[in-house]
Amino acid sequence: MSVLANHAFAKMNGIGNEIVVVDLRDTAGKVSAEEARAVASHVSYDQLMVLQRPRLDGTEAFIRIYNNDGSEAGACGNGMRCVVRSLFEKTGQNAATFETAAGLLNCWQGPAPDLYTVDMGAPKFGWQDIPLAEEFRDTRYIELQIGPIDAPILHSPSVVSMGNPHAIFWVDDVDGYDLARFGPLLENHPIFPERANITLAHIVDRDHITIRTWERGAGLTKACGSAACATSVAAARLKRANRTVQITLPGGDLAIEWRERDDHVLMTGTATFEYEDRFDPALFANVA
Repeated sequence: MSVLANHAFAKMNGIGNEIVVVDLRDTAGKVSAEEARAVASHVSYDQLMVLQRPRLDGTEAFIRIYNNDGSEAGACGNGMRCVVRSLFEKTGQNAATFETAAGLLNCWQGPAPDLYTVDMGAPKFGWQDIPLAEEFRDTRYIELQIGPIDAPILHSPSVVSMGNPHAIFWVDDVDGYDLARFGPLLENHPIFPERANITLAHIVDRDHITIRTWERGAGLTKACGSAACATSVAAARLKRANRTVQITLPGGDLAIEWRERDDHVLMTGTATFEYEDRFDPALFANVA
């Protein structure tokens, strides 16, 4: 029997990024890719956030993050805010540390009661760290394009890792491209051995950027927190934006600060509770 059978879950969203939160800290069981896909057939989500028993002293949980195709992600900023709100409302805490595949994440409430901040850690720029399949000395731009060589539709993205690989294409209009068509091609391009999140970004001014993202393993989403962080950092590296910016996504706004003293990226935004329920055991009847 699946560890998820008849288990409680919370359906939430982080500015439209659809999130399911499951607390499995009271069991040693783990969730398989097949189980994550079974959940997606019942509850529409972009990411499934599974809290497991902490592995390190001082942390609340080890969090495994699943995309709706069953693959795992290293980071999900919007999902973390949902986890934080769910925990804080139950315990009365206003700060906590979690472990993910991408490392330790410090989270806290504020600067307003309905806002939550996640320290997403420091970005990585080395081609092997992102990772890329071949060497690029300068990852502020890389040679990659879609369309004819002499008139590419999209070209020269900035690449960065924020726990997940990200490629950011700079455009004049984020709605002017068929991202549902180009996203899968670019996500699975051979230059990205672990696939990549694909973002279209328009710099409104030095304090404001608009983006749309095709998420690796999830497709088009209303918001991607790690993409917002990656875009902010990439724009600052190009000296086209300040280190503190507002990122506008289809689902809403995030405040991103690339902190100078330690290069950590802080993401602040809301987390919305939708409903609680339990998983129908029948969902997992055919899961090995």
